[in-house]
Amino acid sequence: MNMASKSQQTRPRPSLSKEELLQQISVLLESPEDDMHAALMKELLAGVLKIHDAHLDLLDIKILNRAVKELRHAFGVFRGYHGRQKISIFGSARTPSDDPNYQLAHRFAQAIVQEGFMVITGGADGIMRAAQEGAGRENSFGVNIMLPFEQGPNATIADDPKLITFKYFFTRKLMFQKEANAIALFPGGFGTHDEGFEILTLAQTGKSDPQPIICLQAPGCDYWDDWSSFVTKQLLQRNLINEADLSLFTIVNSVEAAVKHILRFYRRYHSIRFVGRQLAMRLKDGISAQQLDLIQEQFGDLLSEGKFELRGPLEEELDEPGLRDLPRLAFSFNRRSAGRLRQLIDHLNGL
Repeated sequence: MNMASKSQQTRPRPSLSKEELLQQISVLLESPEDDMHAALMKELLAGVLKIHDAHLDLLDIKILNRAVKELRHAFGVFRGYHGRQKISIFGSARTPSDDPNYQLAHRFAQAIVQEGFMVITGGADGIMRAAQEGAGRENSFGVNIMLPFEQGPNATIADDPKLITFKYFFTRKLMFQKEANAIALFPGGFGTHDEGFEILTLAQTGKSDPQPIICLQAPGCDYWDDWSSFVTKQLLQRNLINEADLSLFTIVNSVEAAVKHILRFYRRYHSIRFVGRQLAMRLKDGISAQQLDLIQEQFGDLLSEGKFELRGPLEEELDEPGLRDLPRLAFSFNRRSAGRLRQLIDHLNGL
């Protein structure tokens, strides 16, 4: 068999016929100009045509195709659960069931589910299995990765529709962060540190929305204490991070402390949205004029201009009708210190 005929036989076939594809494209192109969903779909279609015109290597196209497929499937799986808060839990696949950190992960997942959360793990063994056993199958997502060892799905999540298997780490990491309202890190190896530092980097640079990032260790375990000492000595003391960056995470050694920290974060704070240079911080409860003056005094360094303002939704936020009635703390955020922004959230929640 020559290479041309072999290539023709192994080339993937489209799931739609040519006529069906043309019909769907025609409907898309005829959609109203003010339909933002359709406008983005047109942009995606134009991007595909540009890829074709660029004559990329076959491997490059395979990477693009696989990444889009993985994200499309993952978005679809999570779509039906947008009404539930979720926590991404990281930790070693090698932690045995008699390890105190395994038992801590099991109890923590059980407790946070009782507060209405669902859990997202890598879906494998160790800490991941502990968390999903504690949460239960119905409250679990598995975000698995194809590896030659260690990473087969655990019995709790195996064959569940909420188990997603990725080829690429970057698409998998996106789902861990995008869908999470909180992060829990248990002791782990290179993978846990990779994921933990990426979570912290996204938080520090403002590329992710504020959320609680908790490092859990069993009583008597000094894993995160030693890690924190390294961060303080080698990063903070060398001025490689700012002191406010230490506010982005907290270390606890009990289920009660971890759950309390997460619930406190969402006591008054709800969410944020950037509209141009303005940051609208949505609050579950309003604050007084005197409390606003105190914020102006203590957190004025967060402003690029103007003052903090109590108000209703910005005009651009009206596309989220479910959040329309929440009070806002609006201000021009200088985007220089996510750690200080976190301290403002903690201050609001403590009022």
